[in-house]
Amino acid sequence: MVPHLITALNGPINELEQRILDSMPAIERWFRLEWMEHTPPFYSSVDIRNAGFKLAPVDTNLYPGGWNNLTPEMLPLAVQAAMAAIEKICPEARNLLLIPENHTRNTFYLSNVAQLQRIFHMAGLNVRIGSINPEIKENTTIDLPNGDSVTLEPVIRGKRRLGLKDFDPCTILLNNDLSAGIPGILEDLHEQHLLPPLHAGWSVRRKSKHFECYEEVAKRFGKLLGIDPWLINPMFNQCGEVNFAEGTGMECLKTNVDALLTKIKRKYKEYGINEKPFVIVKADNGTYGMGIMTVRDVKDLDVVNRKTRNKMSVVKDGQEVNQVIIQEGVLTHERLNDAVAEPVVYMMDRYVVGGFYRVHADRGVDENLNAPGASFVPLAFEQSAHTPQPGMKPGASTPNRFYMYGVIGRLAMLAASYELEATDPEAENYD
Repeated sequence: MVPHLITALNGPINELEQRILDSMPAIERWFRLEWMEHTPPFYSSVDIRNAGFKLAPVDTNLYPGGWNNLTPEMLPLAVQAAMAAIEKICPEARNLLLIPENHTRNTFYLSNVAQLQRIFHMAGLNVRIGSINPEIKENTTIDLPNGDSVTLEPVIRGKRRLGLKDFDPCTILLNNDLSAGIPGILEDLHEQHLLPPLHAGWSVRRKSKHFECYEEVAKRFGKLLGIDPWLINPMFNQCGEVNFAEGTGMECLKTNVDALLTKIKRKYKEYGINEKPFVIVKADNGTYGMGIMTVRDVKDLDVVNRKTRNKMSVVKDGQEVNQVIIQEGVLTHERLNDAVAEPVVYMMDRYVVGGFYRVHADRGVDENLNAPGASFVPLAFEQSAHTPQPGMKPGASTPNRFYMYGVIGRLAMLAASYELEATDPEAENYD
């Protein structure tokens, strides 16, 4: 089930939210049946935007950082989910090797690694942190701002296994999204479980594939609830050959932006929405909020300045952008202290374990919030432990609202499991 948390949006629950709450038993059964057929990603986080008239995921991360943003009260949920996840994969697991990103000195990121180490230690595993960064040649302890510390150890690759000195793990957990490609040291491992699998990394993964799978999930879920899938699904197009640095492929981009803006306008008209449609153009692979721009009018693309072109041409680890996804922009009506906010839902195995708000005082309701200057506000537990009750007065209880975010988060997680099945190089249906 989904934890019940305080959310920033306290207005009346609208029709969509009410439909989700009233359908809770059917929704939970639907998810249960889906998980009998599909394997959830090991862990994930989903950025959600709530426009009031529409509630949709805008990004799904399969190597979530930011575990340090969850409150201590959420830890037991994460530990329980970690136990369930490990039990399914390697019930006799004793040792877990955690491989982080290579940027070793980012203490905020390393606080997230320390939290993951804590979660799996509390789940009953010996957890050590192994770095694949060639610069880490000996055990390196880094002190963190909150008084914690992490020790990074150089990984040792045997003939067919990966480990540390005097440490042979049965499970290897990646918290490194492989943006720069798949390092050979992680390939062809024998009888070791690598989580998530290599094809979940950004060297293989494409956002357009994920949202294609999400569209399928949204249609089926929409049918279950008797709602228009658009209310939970951001429409999208893609362009395969764009070079912002050289200015090539811009015609493809303009055509697709124009077509999507027209589709959004049509939907807004159908629902009587008086907002200005916009789209988000972002790198089809990649993370960390890099390579993203908001476009409100196709004419804006004629005057893209050099700074924006440079920003759009490379993403994390210096990877060039030549494929973009053009995604329907979803406004956010959430606010914390007058700053624009969006909820981020954290999951492990098939369970929602908590979340936080990404807040940005300098960004508008139609802009990307995952940018320098963002802050993170943990969602706090409600004092009352009541589960959402169908028939409760709309807007009377904020736990109800977080239940919906958990539903949308799990739909995106289910889409990720479809996506990983479709791109699995060992599966028969791999195309």
